[in-house]
Amino acid sequence: MIDASGPRVLKGHGTENDFVVLPDPDGSVWPEDRLDAALVRRLCDRQAGLGADGVLRVVPSALVPDAADVLGEHLDACTWFMDHRNADGSHAEMCGNGIRLYLHVLLAEGLLSAEEARAGVLVGTRGGPRRVGAGADGYWVDMGPARPLGRGEARVAGRSYPGTGVSMGNPHLVCLTDEPLESFDLTRAPAVDPALFPDGVNVELVNVLVAEEGPAGTTAHVRLRVSERGVGETRSCGTGACAAAWAALDAGGRHAGTVTVDVPGGRLSVEVTEQTTVLTGPAVVVGAGSFTPEWLG
Repeated sequence: MIDASGPRVLKGHGTENDFVVLPDPDGSVWPEDRLDAALVRRLCDRQAGLGADGVLRVVPSALVPDAADVLGEHLDACTWFMDHRNADGSHAEMCGNGIRLYLHVLLAEGLLSAEEARAGVLVGTRGGPRRVGAGADGYWVDMGPARPLGRGEARVAGRSYPGTGVSMGNPHLVCLTDEPLESFDLTRAPAVDPALFPDGVNVELVNVLVAEEGPAGTTAHVRLRVSERGVGETRSCGTGACAAAWAALDAGGRHAGTVTVDVPGGRLSVEVTEQTTVLTGPAVVVGAGSFTPEWLG
């Protein structure tokens, strides 16, 4: 019989943006010196590991060394912290798809009640506190306001595409284009100006569609592909959907509205106001199990 006596592990996704989820409710299973960049890369390897766009560690905020620095006065209000790592092992500030899955796991693991989820709870991230909750249309997260970062450009296959820099707690460069998204080769990350984005950037290539073809109440309708910093192309990006929604509204002279965002992994809804941005979409746990000692070491 296979020895699967290692720590528990979950696999899940939000619109096919997939994650290895590591339950660590007392902070003893995956301390920083164990969950290092090399192990994260192994976990996310789609041939030699479980395969994922990133890793989410489910841990109390009080047990995360840098939580006090990023949460400040909100530390006590954030019982749980989404310790998010990119596939290359680097720390990530925020992930809209990941935090919906994170809430789903808190519910499924009995770490949060259904009543608390419906009311919404604050979850700590390296992008600051985020309020997330459960609703009739899936899980929603208050992503905070979009912040414009200025103009830039991305180079894809030797061609330049102008874009708008947008921060959603992490940096994005949104390039609106009429070219079919299927025509872009994103096997290599688009080149950007390192002076404008010294820590790298997520690049979204976006087609603006006819709003009337979206669900009722849609102000704008977009389709996007994304190359994520530290990961590569993914099937979806929650913060990227929010950045694209804001950029599409801004290009049309609007500052608020409901934007339907189609990604390769499904459909998201983004409500933009002058005060904040709310992302809504699904999340699912695909499987649960345990590591084998022979792989984990």
